[in-house]
Amino acid sequence: MPEPSLAEQIIAEHTLTIERFRESCLSTVEELADRTIEALRAGHKICFFGNGGSAADSQHLAAEFVVRFTRNRRGLPSIALTTDTSILTASANDYGFESVFARQVEALCTPGDLVVGISTSGSSGNVIAGLQRAQDLGITTVAFTG
Repeated sequence: MPEPSLAEQIIAEHTLTIERFRESCLSTVEELADRTIEALRAGHKICFFGNGGSAADSQHLAAEFVVRFTRNRRGLPSIALTTDTSILTASANDYGFESVFARQVEALCTPGDLVVGISTSGSSGNVIAGLQRAQDLGITTVAFTG
């Protein structure tokens, strides 16, 4: 029997990862969905942030809420804190890059909102600082890592 191709190996690994994720994280994903719905129904917003590819993920997720995901519906309040270059560069210049998300959370987020930090490594200082600032303000936080 021939050895599986690289593509077949990658697909098999992804399939296994999805199954493990479903088994171990389904209740967490459902809880996150419930909290998201609760925040939006109460008139609050979802704020996303991260660096590099995670910044792009933040923008993509915010767009899905504001524009549409699987069906036409009213826009839902969501923002990526990664898109305003004037705020990002002024904050980094005046306070340091570690504060770029914390400063925006302080200015734009209120209790009842949902703040989502995305960090592939789980150790991005500015993402951690943004999540910590949200917690200090009594805002619900979610971290996507790994």
